Amino acid sequence: MTNNPPLLQGLVAATFTPMNADGSINLDVIPQVVEHLVQHDIAGLYVLGSTGEGPSLTFEERCQVALAYVQATAGRIPVVVQIGGESLRQAQQLAEHAQEIGVSAISAVSPVYFKPDSVETLVNSMAEVASAAPELPFYYYHIPAATGLPENMIEFLTLGGEQIENLRGIKFTSPSVHEYQACLEFSEGRYEILWGLDEMLLSGLSAGAIAAVGSTYNFAAPIYRRIRAAFATGDLAEARRQQARSQLLVRTFVPYGHRAAQKAIMAIAGCDCGPTRLPVAPLDASATAALRKDLEAIGFFDWLAE
Repeated sequence: MTNNPPLLQGLVAATFTPMNADGSINLDVIPQVVEHLVQHDIAGLYVLGSTGEGPSLTFEERCQVALAYVQATAGRIPVVVQIGGESLRQAQQLAEHAQEIGVSAISAVSPVYFKPDSVETLVNSMAEVASAAPELPFYYYHIPAATGLPENMIEFLTLGGEQIENLRGIKFTSPSVHEYQACLEFSEGRYEILWGLDEMLLSGLSAGAIAAVGSTYNFAAPIYRRIRAAFATGDLAEARRQQARSQLLVRTFVPYGHRAAQKAIMAIAGCDCGPTRLPVAPLDASATAALRKDLEAIGFFDWLAE
């Protein structure tokens, strides 16, 4: 693919997978989640990634969740489905299913138990996955903090461009802003490089990002809309002020458990996606109450109402 119009622009929410108290998936909540995000000007959905607990779901559950999001979105905004995991063959099957149900694009994280031993092996692995859905744009999910893969993404794009016919870009979840900018500029901007760190959105914008995927966009979109608006008008002081709020928000909830806390905040925001599934320990009622109190103390709810 060369010089296509961007598929993704603006804020893309890494969606939650709603669950019942017993840990089973709750598909009935997905339409509510989608309406909540659309009303908050979210420009796209990234389904079944880290935030969506994709690796903890069965094959059948992943298919059901992907279909539910596609149906609830009804073509209003793009839906990208993360199909990666430990089994490349299963990832191929998920890619085939994603193509059948009409998603906008697919994305895949690398296996992490048997890690690829080189960029070449990583590209070969992703080529095998992407080839199962040749009609769909493919984004590699680069998240070295989780995968332990430090491979250079310029090398990935160089080799991937030759071997992955439907390579559209990278979901870049790493603080290496210089590498991110280099990827954006690689091959005259051929690829879409999606920024993936909410607490560093301003850095991503400064490097040239036009699309960002994030978990806190689910419940704190107004903060990030202000960052983008201030940056667009050259008001860097305001952009930094809003980014500092984002960073304070993250510092406040991370001690409670990164993923479980965010699901709890989503419930506090009026869109209850239930608990997390083990091995991600869910928050109990007392921890949720303490989290709400801490959010009130930093002014989080006032920020949303501005």
